[in-house]
Amino acid sequence: MLLLLQSFRDTDGAMSLASYADFFADPYNREVLWRTLRVAFLTTLLSLLLAYPTAIAMNRASGPWLTFFLVAMVLPMSLGVVVKAFAWSILFRTNGALNQAMQAIGLIDAPIRMLFTETALVIGAANVFLPFMVLPIYAVLRQQDDALQHAAASLGASPFFRFFHVSLPLTLPGVVAGAAFVFSLSISMYVIPSLIVGETQQTMPMMIARSFLYLRNEQLGSTISAVLLIVAIMVVLGSSWLAARLGAKE
Repeated sequence: MLLLLQSFRDTDGAMSLASYADFFADPYNREVLWRTLRVAFLTTLLSLLLAYPTAIAMNRASGPWLTFFLVAMVLPMSLGVVVKAFAWSILFRTNGALNQAMQAIGLIDAPIRMLFTETALVIGAANVFLPFMVLPIYAVLRQQDDALQHAAASLGASPFFRFFHVSLPLTLPGVVAGAAFVFSLSISMYVIPSLIVGETQQTMPMMIARSFLYLRNEQLGSTISAVLLIVAIMVVLGSSWLAARLGAKE
């Protein structure tokens, strides 16, 4: 709250929107904001593409396999973001395991640059935040009545039709909740981009840290924090509204 109030004050202490005008007037700031939103969106999308089949597999599993899936989802969350981000930074190096594996199977002839790229950031972030997408979808899938699938199949519906007209609509509240989690975490992440892309492709949280710790510019840091907070609040409120509407339709 104090940061939000600070962002509305000018150098003389009077209430003003000048700091916001200055922030959006700078092309570099707009580029960093757009990059942060783009990375968050792509991370959310990749997480969803990986999480949905994983949640389906978990829903169909039982006994030891279900335990394995649950442990595989929950255990990495206890390792900490720093450990996982550092591991990905090692994998993405030109002499890392990914380059060596692709060379070994003949996909590439020479090592390619993956570290310090936006693609590497999205992949690393999606891996770190994947459980936050899987678990809400899995929770919704567990509540589905299998009789709906059997009824659709008995009426001649293909698996493709059953997925898009039965399963997917019923799991949308879980998808929306997971997407809100991952997007909010992605726009506010600091450690992951710091280790994977460094200063080459700054994000909004990195600019906040730089403003406070190195530039000692509390006004700029407060303004960037407020912009990021407003975006996060809009995402959470929008997803809550959408989830409520989807739940009401059910």
